[in-house]
Amino acid sequence: MKLKKVALLAAATLAVGLVPLARADATERPGGDWAGIAREPVTIPMEGGWSAKGELTYPKGAKGRLPVVVLLHGSGHNDMDQTLAPGVTTFRSVAQAAGRDGFAVLRFNKRGVVGVGPVLSDDPALLDPDKPYEQTVRDAAVAVRFAGASPHVDPAKVFLLGHSEGTKVAGNLAADPSGYHIRRPAGVVVMGVVHGPTRDIIYYQAVGRTLGRLHEEFDFDGDGRLTTTEVSEGLAGRPADEAQQFRAVLTDPATDANGDGRLSIDTEIEPVVRAAVGFDQYPHLPGLPESLGKYLVDIDRFKDPALELPRYDGAVLLLNGETDTQTVVRGAIVTDAALAAAGRRDHKLITYPGVSHLMNVTPKYRPEFGNPDRAVLRDINAWLSAHR
Repeated sequence: MKLKKVALLAAATLAVGLVPLARADATERPGGDWAGIAREPVTIPMEGGWSAKGELTYPKGAKGRLPVVVLLHGSGHNDMDQTLAPGVTTFRSVAQAAGRDGFAVLRFNKRGVVGVGPVLSDDPALLDPDKPYEQTVRDAAVAVRFAGASPHVDPAKVFLLGHSEGTKVAGNLAADPSGYHIRRPAGVVVMGVVHGPTRDIIYYQAVGRTLGRLHEEFDFDGDGRLTTTEVSEGLAGRPADEAQQFRAVLTDPATDANGDGRLSIDTEIEPVVRAAVGFDQYPHLPGLPESLGKYLVDIDRFKDPALELPRYDGAVLLLNGETDTQTVVRGAIVTDAALAAAGRRDHKLITYPGVSHLMNVTPKYRPEFGNPDRAVLRDINAWLSAHR
């Protein structure tokens, strides 16, 4: 059996949330998406000589100072639109929807990103800072301060909206605003909520979701073991490349470690998949950049939203897809329960059947890139409007 084929079963984005496709050459939709919205290019000076390009948008002709939403990205080198594939720009969608409802929105490129696409700097110091997650939080704090200082913005009405890694960033900032030299946020929206030790998150992405898929799609009698019939029927109807990857594991005699003719998903298949991705070498996973290992160590120095958001006494909206296989829905549920246990009254949890990590409707184990579903955008706008 070729372990490289097995590793493909865990075709995970091995990061806390998102990793964009660098230079994806995203295509912009016709200008009608920005109809009625002013777009003001901005430059945000940050630490270490880095200046982040961004855009402040707000309704044309708006009078007085507006509430503003600062968008906090998922992990990786994301541009201001959070461009993940051609035409898939999750933050652009959020900004346009909020702008049409009367909100200013600040989007900005993460450190090392010089243009939408994303287009990356060739300066390794910008792309790989010594403390990558801490730098992300510090940069986000600068962006929040910048937003509050805009003449278009009411500084007492700065909302944070974080996606994936950005849910942790938002929690860190909201829990300790004075420590980051920002005002207490007017409210926090988190979607695709990060929860638990990073090692556990990456284990699920790299190994666990493959096992989960075998339980759900192959183990017809639910006993945790696959017969030859279950393997054969589970492979039926799958795309050829996917079937080949599963077959490499499930039909190899070596996988049946005890020779009983059945494959225990959790005790016989798990070690094969685990070895294929080299998970026991965590955080330095084979074939992945050394910078990822440094990031995984650094992010674990900071608490996740279930621990941080209860320290914040403001309003919180939690959104999660029920079929999210990067930040599973249980994290949002646990975080909402932690807010309730802390006596926080203004918190709301919405989960979406059939919705995955990008907040789009897509198959659970074969997710496709897409922009947030309209229902998600409507829920964000309704909540923001109720708290403006």
